[in-house]
Amino acid sequence: MTNSGNQEAARAFAGAFAEALQQELTRTAGRPWQVKVPDSPDLNTRQGQPIHYRLTLDGALRGLLFIELYEQQVKELVSKISGEVVSAFDQERGNDLGELILAAGIELSASLAAQRGAFTCAVEVAHELSLGSMLPIPLSVFEADEPPMAFTLYFEGQLLSALAGPPQAAASPGRPKAALDPLNLDLVLDVELNVSLRFGQRQLPLHEVLELVSGSVVELDRQVDDPVELLLDGKVIARGEAVIVDGNYGLRVTEIPQPIATHLTR
Repeated sequence: MTNSGNQEAARAFAGAFAEALQQELTRTAGRPWQVKVPDSPDLNTRQGQPIHYRLTLDGALRGLLFIELYEQQVKELVSKISGEVVSAFDQERGNDLGELILAAGIELSASLAAQRGAFTCAVEVAHELSLGSMLPIPLSVFEADEPPMAFTLYFEGQLLSALAGPPQAAASPGRPKAALDPLNLDLVLDVELNVSLRFGQRQLPLHEVLELVSGSVVELDRQVDDPVELLLDGKVIARGEAVIVDGNYGLRVTEIPQPIATHLTR
């Protein structure tokens, strides 16, 4: 899909999320709130350190959506909806806002179920993010005549691809679904599987392997900007880019060559 198509799909999804967040803010605060998708962000309301929440979608829609706001906004928002003066951002306040975002995600799932199919949402605070490759969509959040607060939604590649594709409900009724019943997957969904990341590989003759010592450099067959592969039982099930999450290596998935379930039916 073109960049303009991605932008259109992301803005439509952002509009649905804005409606869900508006409902939850209004319900929690007990008075009307407004959440809009403006044409451009208001950078003047950004004060303090950025705070990021990761919204993980799974099911008919899969992928990651990151919500960015700033420390001062969190304090003002929690103060308004709780009726208490919040002078400092801490884990408790972060959890309060995370619960509100989760409730909005659940509302979003319910509102899009008929169009997109069922999906679940999970929310957590995210750290050490690299948002440069994601598509940003601004949100404007405000109460009555109060100055708006600028949020930003960041869409990663997998979610954009899912939004760009045909909705599940609109798929051809004659299209066959993956036949998973013979495996009765419901009985083994909690079984843990070992997956591994492959940054590249190289074939070496035995004498070169025996000559390896500390400090030896082995050149791999993959360029620095090539995607990293995620392997399950030696098969590539996803590709993406390596990231650092809380000091550990991780993988931000950007491509799934084919539905993962098909690897389990063979």
